[in-house]
Amino acid sequence: MATGAALRAFRKRIIPSFTSHSFASTFNSRFISTLVLAEHEGSSLKIQSVSALKAAKSLSKDNSISLLLAGSGPGLHEAAAQAASCDPSVSQVLVADSDEFSHPLAEPWAKLVQLVQQKGGYSHVITTSGSFGKNIMPRAAALLDVSPITDVTGISEPHLFVRPIYAGNALCTVRYTGVGPCLLTIRATSFPVSPITSDSKSNEASISQVDLSTFGEDSVGKSRYVKHTSQDIERPDLGNARVVITGGRALKSAENFKMIEKLAEKLGAAVGATRAAVDAGYVPNDLQVGQTGKIVAPELYMAFGVSGAIQHLAGMRDSKYIVAVNKDADAPIFQVADYGLVGDIFDVIPELLEKLPEKK
Repeated sequence: MATGAALRAFRKRIIPSFTSHSFASTFNSRFISTLVLAEHEGSSLKIQSVSALKAAKSLSKDNSISLLLAGSGPGLHEAAAQAASCDPSVSQVLVADSDEFSHPLAEPWAKLVQLVQQKGGYSHVITTSGSFGKNIMPRAAALLDVSPITDVTGISEPHLFVRPIYAGNALCTVRYTGVGPCLLTIRATSFPVSPITSDSKSNEASISQVDLSTFGEDSVGKSRYVKHTSQDIERPDLGNARVVITGGRALKSAENFKMIEKLAEKLGAAVGATRAAVDAGYVPNDLQVGQTGKIVAPELYMAFGVSGAIQHLAGMRDSKYIVAVNKDADAPIFQVADYGLVGDIFDVIPELLEKLPEKK
């Protein structure tokens, strides 16, 4: 009884602030314009940035969308040309060409977002929830003195969003009531798009250079670029792969984890790992799937020796089909799996490798 009375009192105090005439009129009259922070690799726009663009399109039918790219060299301008023709909803592409953006460090990028926002006056700023967005958005939000909304999985209205809480076990609807720009990071898996091809071209948007004359040396933070390492193996990107093969700590060693890699090669799949497997040193941390790793939603997710900790499930529960192999019949992974096999992975994986044909 006391709880119900408290909730009713709380609603009476909160709801009017959302439905008052002044608030609604400000909402409806405000012009929707969105700045999408885009990533590029070499001369190509990353597919995750196209997902951010799709999210921006869902804000409003009359949304004016600008894409912001930063870097240096000819690859940047080739990526800008691709971005300008990737979707008819793009009104312009902004290019920040400077050696300070040769590597996507968070501090100069955050200062760039502040500079572009002050000149453009956008109502929304959007990027993806990968390492790129997680690095930049909090800093940019601090510079702009606003609160960001992270890990958005659904957009109901221009200022009403859905995001997961409690490691994905519940969905929360959030209304943004700030007076400044609304800064969002979105889960790319919740806004799927088709890969960019040479055939998927539309009318080209204008490309403009960002004026960096006021972008002083004070924009450089305390971090510096050291080096970039990547695997030379040709394998689908973990965040966008149709099939993901994941191994857990039960594989016991980095040598045994190679069985997962061989299986992935046969299926043309990406390789993932649990945090326990990463912490044990079996694979690098860029293969980690979960709440503190990458969020994936492939058509097929196969988990070998994965117990199904809540932090891991938060990163893969949106997969279309989940297949789990574990010798523990009570492992939590079986509660979310579409197909489960209770068995020893050291028997199951070699048998799969033997029976599956080689990838053509």
